Amino acid sequence: MTASGFVRGFRESSPYIHRFRGQTFVINFGGDALADGSIRSLAHDIALLNSLGINVVLVHGAGPQIDAALRAHQLRTERVNGKRITDLAAMQILREAVGGARLVVEAALSEGQMGSPMAHAGLQVVSGNFIIAQPIGVLEGVDYQYTGQIRRVATEAIQRHLAADEIVLLSPIGVSPTGTLFNIRAEEVAVAAALALHAAKLVFFMDEDGVTDAQGQLLRQITLSELPGLLTRDDIQGDLREHLHSAAIACSGTVDRVHLISRHVDGALLRELFTRDGLGTLISQDPFEHLRTATVADIPGILDLIGPMEERGVLVRRSRERLEMEADHFVVMERDGKIIGCAAMYPYPDQGMAEVACLAVDNHYRRQGRGERLLDYCQERAREQKLERIFVLSTQTTHWFLERNFHNGALEDLPVPRQHLYNFQRRSQVFFRSVKA
Repeated sequence: MTASGFVRGFRESSPYIHRFRGQTFVINFGGDALADGSIRSLAHDIALLNSLGINVVLVHGAGPQIDAALRAHQLRTERVNGKRITDLAAMQILREAVGGARLVVEAALSEGQMGSPMAHAGLQVVSGNFIIAQPIGVLEGVDYQYTGQIRRVATEAIQRHLAADEIVLLSPIGVSPTGTLFNIRAEEVAVAAALALHAAKLVFFMDEDGVTDAQGQLLRQITLSELPGLLTRDDIQGDLREHLHSAAIACSGTVDRVHLISRHVDGALLRELFTRDGLGTLISQDPFEHLRTATVADIPGILDLIGPMEERGVLVRRSRERLEMEADHFVVMERDGKIIGCAAMYPYPDQGMAEVACLAVDNHYRRQGRGERLLDYCQERAREQKLERIFVLSTQTTHWFLERNFHNGALEDLPVPRQHLYNFQRRSQVFFRSVKA
């Protein structure tokens, strides 16, 4: 990476660093990460999250380790509805396998060799009886024996350790009030912990890159209401299907966002959390406040929004007829049925540019990042259309754009058709920003 690329990337990550400080992330990874050694690089990234003031709860799996231990003892277990039926003999072996896996994770998080990314990190990792379990019992004639389900999560105890800047490590075993141990799927532990802790993010590492559409293209973002449709697809099976079910449970509760990312990409966690485009698939709650393409039905709301700004000369006056003709160029920010923000994007594909215009936010909702969200949405549209730059013309908000990585341009830098529409009486200044910035 070049020096300028490093600086640009670091600057891009800074808003996320500020936003995530003090939040709780629950991160789930399987026993495969222990078997292939990738836990070491993941541990480096977890240490970085901890150093940035993020509360980290890790949930490790141990599937390969359990299977290997059972084979070594010539034991076999049956699975019903995705759950391993655990008898007493299997539970004794499973307990040792899970304990060994937990120690591998703790060792990886304790590394502190000079010259390594974790030098002087001084991570404190704590495990314990945080998952209170109970037996599944007999379902449809099947006795699950020592396979259990989560009764509750010891939330207060976990939060005390997080407040002490410790990483909490949860294993796929729960303990009952009678002292009996039960086998619980790691994914269930992760979901229950995320819900109980009101985690801002729940992260699943998996073999796939993320969720793809029917054409095999990676879906960067999915909302909760889209999940039922995805789960009807025959090509979504196995662990991916389980992750989507878990995401539905989490996002229907207290978890804002679920991330599905590949375990095979070094630094995947950092790229997903601290870059604008991410790496895998983000699943989020259906927003109370959301962005969408405008329709003609939104024109009255847009007029009410931009009218005061037109009166002050901040925006160019637009007639209802013009807005109706250009509605598909607009994006609106809707909050509980009310238009509280808007912006328009006019592409000039022959010149590789797009104009962002009529950017407005209701007075009651300003200074909370909504203008940036509208601007970023337009920039993403431009990127999808393979355009290279966006530009704006401004008379009274020049510093706002300069503070957001726009740079001064000249009239002759504009696409020729836009030059012909330039209003010399307004004397608007021209600003450009790369969509790749």
